[in-house]
Amino acid sequence: MAKRTRFLAKKLIGFALEKKAENVVLLDLRKISPVADFFVVCSGLSDVQVKAIADSVIEGCGKAKIDIYHVEGYEMSRWVLIDLVDVVVHVFQPQVRAYYQLERLWGDAPQETFGCEAGETSP
Repeated sequence: MAKRTRFLAKKLIGFALEKKAENVVLLDLRKISPVADFFVVCSGLSDVQVKAIADSVIEGCGKAKIDIYHVEGYEMSRWVLIDLVDVVVHVFQPQVRAYYQLERLWGDAPQETFGCEAGETSP
Protein backbone atom coordinates (compact mmCIF):
# COMPACT_ATOMS: atom_id res chain seq x y z
CA MET A 1 0.00 0.00 0.00
CA ALA A 2 2.78 2.47 0.87
CA LYS A 3 4.47 2.03 -2.50
CA ARG A 4 1.15 2.49 -4.26
CA THR A 5 0.36 5.79 -2.50
CA ARG A 6 3.90 7.05 -3.09
CA PHE A 7 3.55 6.15 -6.78
CA LEU A 8 0.22 8.02 -6.86
CA ALA A 9 1.79 11.08 -5.21
CA LYS A 10 4.59 11.13 -7.78
CA LYS A 11 2.06 10.77 -10.61
CA LEU A 12 0.19 13.80 -9.23
CA ILE A 13 3.45 15.73 -9.03
CA GLY A 14 4.02 14.94 -12.70
CA PHE A 15 0.59 16.38 -13.55
CA ALA A 16 1.42 19.57 -11.60
CA LEU A 17 4.84 19.93 -13.24
CA GLU A 18 3.20 19.76 -16.68
CA LYS A 19 1.86 23.25 -15.93
CA LYS A 20 5.15 24.53 -14.48
CA ALA A 21 4.26 24.20 -10.81
CA GLU A 22 7.00 25.72 -8.68
CA ASN A 23 8.59 24.70 -5.39
CA VAL A 24 7.02 21.25 -5.47
CA VAL A 25 7.42 19.40 -2.17
CA LEU A 26 6.27 15.91 -1.21
CA LEU A 27 5.60 15.52 2.52
CA ASP A 28 5.52 11.95 3.84
CA LEU A 29 2.99 11.95 6.67
CA ARG A 30 2.67 8.18 7.09
CA LYS A 31 4.50 7.99 10.43
CA ILE A 32 3.23 11.23 11.93
CA SER A 33 -0.45 11.67 11.08
CA PRO A 34 -3.57 9.74 10.05
CA VAL A 35 -4.75 12.73 7.95
CA ALA A 36 -3.19 11.36 4.74
CA ASP A 37 -0.14 9.39 3.66
CA PHE A 38 1.29 12.23 1.56
CA PHE A 39 0.82 15.94 0.93
CA VAL A 40 1.93 17.38 -2.38
CA VAL A 41 2.54 21.11 -1.95
CA CYS A 42 3.28 23.40 -4.90
CA SER A 43 2.90 26.97 -6.11
CA GLY A 44 1.53 28.78 -9.13
CA LEU A 45 2.41 32.44 -9.63
CA SER A 46 -1.12 33.68 -10.44
CA ASP A 47 -4.81 32.76 -10.26
CA VAL A 48 -4.56 31.52 -13.84
CA GLN A 49 -1.53 29.30 -13.17
CA VAL A 50 -2.97 27.89 -9.93
CA LYS A 51 -6.14 26.98 -11.82
CA ALA A 52 -4.10 25.49 -14.70
CA ILE A 53 -2.09 23.33 -12.28
CA ALA A 54 -5.28 22.20 -10.52
CA ASP A 55 -6.90 21.47 -13.90
CA SER A 56 -3.88 19.41 -14.95
CA VAL A 57 -4.08 17.32 -11.77
CA ILE A 58 -7.86 16.90 -12.04
CA GLU A 59 -7.80 16.05 -15.76
CA GLY A 60 -4.81 13.75 -15.33
CA CYS A 61 -6.68 11.87 -12.61
CA GLY A 62 -9.72 11.58 -14.85
CA LYS A 63 -7.70 10.14 -17.73
CA ALA A 64 -5.90 7.72 -15.40
CA LYS A 65 -9.18 6.70 -13.71
CA ILE A 66 -7.95 7.96 -10.33
CA ASP A 67 -10.79 8.95 -7.99
CA ILE A 68 -10.82 12.41 -6.44
CA TYR A 69 -12.73 12.65 -3.19
CA HIS A 70 -13.03 16.44 -2.94
CA VAL A 71 -11.78 19.70 -4.48
CA GLU A 72 -11.85 22.94 -2.53
CA GLY A 73 -10.83 26.52 -3.32
CA TYR A 74 -10.98 26.14 -7.10
CA GLU A 75 -13.11 29.22 -7.73
CA MET A 76 -10.82 31.59 -5.81
CA SER A 77 -7.63 29.95 -7.12
CA ARG A 78 -5.46 31.18 -4.26
CA TRP A 79 -5.24 27.76 -2.55
CA VAL A 80 -6.74 24.77 -4.30
CA LEU A 81 -6.93 21.55 -2.30
CA ILE A 82 -7.42 18.30 -4.20
CA ASP A 83 -8.18 15.44 -1.83
CA LEU A 84 -7.59 11.89 -3.01
CA VAL A 85 -7.87 10.55 0.58
CA ASP A 86 -4.37 8.98 0.81
CA VAL A 87 -2.76 11.90 -1.02
CA VAL A 88 -3.78 15.56 -0.78
CA VAL A 89 -2.53 18.09 -3.32
CA HIS A 90 -2.21 21.73 -2.24
CA VAL A 91 -1.73 24.31 -5.01
CA PHE A 92 -0.95 27.75 -3.60
CA GLN A 93 -0.22 31.23 -4.74
CA PRO A 94 3.16 32.10 -3.15
CA GLN A 95 1.85 34.64 -0.61
CA VAL A 96 -0.85 32.25 0.60
CA ARG A 97 1.68 29.43 0.86
CA ALA A 98 3.99 31.67 2.87
CA TYR A 99 1.14 32.56 5.22
CA TYR A 100 0.02 28.99 5.96
CA GLN A 101 3.53 27.42 5.91
CA LEU A 102 2.40 23.79 5.57
CA GLU A 103 5.97 22.58 5.25
CA ARG A 104 6.77 24.18 8.60
CA LEU A 105 3.50 23.04 10.19
CA TRP A 106 4.33 19.45 9.14
CA GLY A 107 8.04 19.99 9.79
CA ASP A 108 8.51 16.49 11.26
CA ALA A 109 7.52 14.91 7.95
CA PRO A 110 10.27 13.74 5.60
CA GLN A 111 10.31 16.05 2.57
CA GLU A 112 11.36 15.59 -1.03
CA THR A 113 11.59 18.40 -3.59
CA PHE A 114 10.75 18.08 -7.29
CA GLY A 115 11.11 20.25 -10.37
CA CYS A 116 13.76 22.49 -11.83
CA GLU A 117 14.79 23.95 -8.47
CA ALA A 118 15.61 20.42 -7.30
CA GLY A 119 17.60 19.60 -10.43
CA GLU A 120 14.90 17.17 -11.56
CA THR A 121 12.64 17.41 -14.57
CA SER A 122 10.10 14.79 -13.50
CA PRO A 123 9.21 12.74 -10.45
